[in-house]
Amino acid sequence: MDNTRIRILVADDHNLFRSGIINLMNDEKDIFVIGEAGSGEELIKKYSQLKPDIVLADISMPDMNGIEALKKIKEEDKSAKFLFLSMHEGDEYIYYCYNAGGMGLISKKVLKGELLFAIRTVSENKKYFGINITEEKLNEILERYDKKNLYPEIINDYLTPREKQILSLISEGFTSNEIAEKLYLSKRTVDTHRTHLMQKLNLKSFPELIKYAINFSFAEKSE
Repeated sequence: MDNTRIRILVADDHNLFRSGIINLMNDEKDIFVIGEAGSGEELIKKYSQLKPDIVLADISMPDMNGIEALKKIKEEDKSAKFLFLSMHEGDEYIYYCYNAGGMGLISKKVLKGELLFAIRTVSENKKYFGINITEEKLNEILERYDKKNLYPEIINDYLTPREKQILSLISEGFTSNEIAEKLYLSKRTVDTHRTHLMQKLNLKSFPELIKYAINFSFAEKSE
């Protein structure tokens, strides 16, 4: 194998989407897909076996989402490079992925040219969060969220104190295992709380819960 090629591990729970991404990269001389995973747990195993240069991962996956998988992998390999793909867009997701240690985030609706550009950029140890996200813009987003000066209009009167506590920890990027350890709960209990939160808030995916959690945290700290 040519060691100059960028070795990619693709992680997404949709087979057709993974196949499409892999097919897009088949003709690229400097990129080589060495494996694929359909869940967060499988991603961790495949990463340990294959040691890719870059992981191209969806945020929302069964068993364990992409952010949680990244944090687990970072415990063993601090140099791991993750480029996230998501149907969800917004500064909240940029902030969340960056704080978790991700190198980039791009939309699943991205064109092939930008996807390849993002991969090559991350391979050079540079951040990439979209064609319009300059370094100045990225710093502005991070500073704005770090200062917690956002005032979202959210309804949380019917959330329990424990649910609010878990939302706050989710906003800080803690995984279910880490939340369980901090609150002296089982992971199953934390996952149950997350499910109840999504049902109460009418959220359809974990990325939507992340966005709500970050906005909730800002509102709480701004009061």
